[in-house]
Amino acid sequence: MDSGIIIQVVLLIVGFVFLIKGSDIFVDGSSSIASLLKVPTIIVGLTIVAFGTSAPEAAVSIISSINGNNAMAVSNIIGSNIFNILIIIGVGTLLGDLLMEKNVLNRDLPILIGVTLLLTAFIIIGWNISTIEGIILLAIIVVYVFSLIHSSKKDSHAHDVDKPKLSTKKSISFIIIGLVGIILGGDLVVKSASTIAISFGMSETLVGLTIVAIGTSLPELVTSLTALKKGENQLVIGNVIGSNIFNMLFVLGASSAISEIPLDSSLLVDVMFMIFITLLCFIFGKTQEKYDKKEGIIFIALFIAYMAFAILRN
Repeated sequence: MDSGIIIQVVLLIVGFVFLIKGSDIFVDGSSSIASLLKVPTIIVGLTIVAFGTSAPEAAVSIISSINGNNAMAVSNIIGSNIFNILIIIGVGTLLGDLLMEKNVLNRDLPILIGVTLLLTAFIIIGWNISTIEGIILLAIIVVYVFSLIHSSKKDSHAHDVDKPKLSTKKSISFIIIGLVGIILGGDLVVKSASTIAISFGMSETLVGLTIVAIGTSLPELVTSLTALKKGENQLVIGNVIGSNIFNMLFVLGASSAISEIPLDSSLLVDVMFMIFITLLCFIFGKTQEKYDKKEGIIFIALFIAYMAFAILRN
């Protein structure tokens, strides 16, 4: 391996560090500001935390779209959503049964399935995601967030507000520093991953589906493992479903609104696999309102098989 590739690998790792730490700082600052403004804890959890952990995917895909690396913009989201369901839920079940909240099962999971099917329809219609379709996806995320806020007001715990962890000045500083980290990290990841892909003869699609997707999904994994350690098993599923919805509606919506994203027909296999595991996630959850170790092992085995297929296909 020559020195140029080594430098790019180092830059890729540095980019991931910036992304993950930046999103962590951004969530802390945003949550604190929300507390200072007396925003209910449940709304913070449903929006800021779930969406904040998807900030790396947003940075990578939007920057990829701006730079014209459309294959990575889409494959990053598909790969991240597959990783979130199969690995985060799969690994989580090895540490204990993951409980399914009724709202997530009856509202959020069906919405995720609907959004996944809508995205598939957009892709099949013209093998691209047009600017108009991107605006439609963004409009749906706005409606979704407002519906979350509206439904949370009916919850008995909706008016609980966490005490702010930071002062106003520190909160604003954290938000700015976090955003800078996310943007710089996203730029480093996109450029270094693209360079590595070309040098090894790998396609941008494969890099997006594997290395970049796994790297940008680390915040969701860390957040979920932290929740498990605290005994908050039911939060894991909500984080995964919320992040996947955000990835498709906001990240792909914003990316395609900036620039129309042409797609390779080979991605249809990956999208179909994403639909399959999303439906499987719903079926497993519906049968007993939780995920156990047996189902987790099935998820992990599916992920290993998918990774092998993606690498061999390249």
